[in-house]
Amino acid sequence: MTTSTRLRAPLSELESEVMQAVWEKGLCPVEMVHEIVSRKRGLKETSVRSILRRLEQKGYLRHEEQGRAYLYRAVEPARSLAARAVRQIIDSFCKGSVEELVSGVAEAKILSKGELENLEAYVRERRKGDK
Repeated sequence: MTTSTRLRAPLSELESEVMQAVWEKGLCPVEMVHEIVSRKRGLKETSVRSILRRLEQKGYLRHEEQGRAYLYRAVEPARSLAARAVRQIIDSFCKGSVEELVSGVAEAKILSKGELENLEAYVRERRKGDK
């Protein structure tokens, strides 16, 4: 399996915040991630560095060296990661049925009427493109 398709360990809340910073900035040094994350949390730069290394070990990030600095980037966009996570939920809880997930979301009123209408319009547009 490739890095982008294998099952990865789930993200903790803090790891998610770090990933959001990397997705927001793209290729970025530890200092930039620390600056963003430390707005909400009183973390030391060494802690952020450790989290970035752990995220790289889990397969969420890659780094490249620029002089003595490590620059980190996400392996895949947030949207792709979210889509694969939803696929795992569908397979685990909905017997592999997307329809079961969507009907469950609709019945639980997780989406607003506007969100459902936007989703419906998106599906309609996708169908047109597939013809």
